[in-house]
Amino acid sequence: MSLTESASAIKSDFQDIPVIDLSRATSPNESERKALADQIRDACMNAGFFYVKNHGISPECMDNALKAIKEYFSLPVEEKMKLYHKHAANFRGYSPLLDGNIEPGNSGDMHEGFDIGWEELETDGVLAGANVWPERPDGFREAMLIYYHASIAVGKVLFPLFALSLDLPEECFDDKTRESAAYDPVIGIGAHTNFQCFTILWQDPGIELEVLSSEKKWTNVPPIDGTILINLGDQFARWTNNVFKSPTHRAINRNGVDQYSIPMFFGTDYDVNIKPIASCVSAEHPAMYAPIIAGEYVNMRLKAMFGA
Repeated sequence: MSLTESASAIKSDFQDIPVIDLSRATSPNESERKALADQIRDACMNAGFFYVKNHGISPECMDNALKAIKEYFSLPVEEKMKLYHKHAANFRGYSPLLDGNIEPGNSGDMHEGFDIGWEELETDGVLAGANVWPERPDGFREAMLIYYHASIAVGKVLFPLFALSLDLPEECFDDKTRESAAYDPVIGIGAHTNFQCFTILWQDPGIELEVLSSEKKWTNVPPIDGTILINLGDQFARWTNNVFKSPTHRAINRNGVDQYSIPMFFGTDYDVNIKPIASCVSAEHPAMYAPIIAGEYVNMRLKAMFGA
């Protein structure tokens, strides 16, 4: 059965988000990698969400990042606003409450965030890249970048599996995804789809994340100990002509307690032309999206979100 036939046969009224074990993701046995890719394909076609375990990010790495995030967001607003993202390049830095509006019709998102992108941890005393860093708390940059690079490693494991799941060569995305990851520790956000190919998401145990099925039912996606959550975004939906789902999801705070998440967004390099993959287009499933340059698409979405 072709990819388009498989996509048409799937009913996305899912009840559970699958947990996928990545321990054999780099197995020398091709059949083991393909079996894992098949699990990922089912999850991508059905829910657009899946958990992964044995992902390689240590609990210590996560704990240190969370500690640094909590200390940063507890600082006075005046201090955090010194790094307001609209005063920096490429939307890097701090975004305050109600600064963005990702869900049309809302008056603003009840969340704070701090965006960073690629930067080497060791820079011989010179900070590389376009990131901005707060003076406090001590160790913030190190904790963020250690987690960042640990997540990058997971993304590099996943991209070949996504390629296999689409019946493409495992190296298909290598030259298109070299400088494409950024992440944003946040507190809460409205209903939305993500802009990029996929997101690696660490959730605070208290957070209430929900995903919307094609039957317009909200399904809870709770944190599972020892796992991180993967959810697909709009770039993969456009690339795969909606064979892979870009699910609408939201994070709701019903108890008034601060809740934290760390999403790492993986997309294509900004100069990549995103157009439907040939195997995802057929007479019965014609192309649904016009080609668009990745950077233009992401900037368009960010400007709409922040009113830029």
